[in-house]
Amino acid sequence: MSMVMQHHPDGATLMSYAAATLPEALSAVVAAHLSMCPACRAAVRDLDHFGAALLSQVRREAGPGSVSRRDRHSAEAASTDVAPAQCDRLPPALSRAYGLTLATVPWKRLGPGVWHHRLPLRQPGDGDLRLLRIAPGRAMPDHGHGGSELTLVIEGCYGDVTGRYQRGDVQDVDEGIDHQPIVEAGEPCICLIASEHPARFKSIIGRIMQPWTGM
Repeated sequence: MSMVMQHHPDGATLMSYAAATLPEALSAVVAAHLSMCPACRAAVRDLDHFGAALLSQVRREAGPGSVSRRDRHSAEAASTDVAPAQCDRLPPALSRAYGLTLATVPWKRLGPGVWHHRLPLRQPGDGDLRLLRIAPGRAMPDHGHGGSELTLVIEGCYGDVTGRYQRGDVQDVDEGIDHQPIVEAGEPCICLIASEHPARFKSIIGRIMQPWTGM
């Protein structure tokens, strides 16, 4: 049965992805979502075609030898245009990039009812990217953001002041949003989460633990 996704990356986020200007960590979440979402793949394809037309015009005006980041992005974007794998619930783009399945993620305990696995980036200063597994009914600390944050739900479901998020959905927030995600009862929630800058935790405990968690 096909997934019905209610939440997608913001249009500006997709445009930045198509232009290859999105930070690496955020780009990884978008790529994972694209490998699950035909509608967003089509939107990025349209943006790529529009960008390619603009690039051709620029090249004609600039002459031979001009190279842009879009050239490198085009090949990466094409590689996400695949049907989701049926053998594993991890998004295909994520499985290919990191050689993981849900069964082989080396989880480490982050706190009561919370486990994580931090994913390496080619550019270490280009944000934070990690998988989170959160126990049913568990609430994450109330927090704000120092920049953009993207969360892709892989398994389970959570909700906050902005809505309810289930498999395939992406929550796209920035420094204007404060929230406290709460996982629904019944099953753990597994998410891929990327952030530009560390979160701004409201509680003293959250701020004390932040240097240890790295979030």
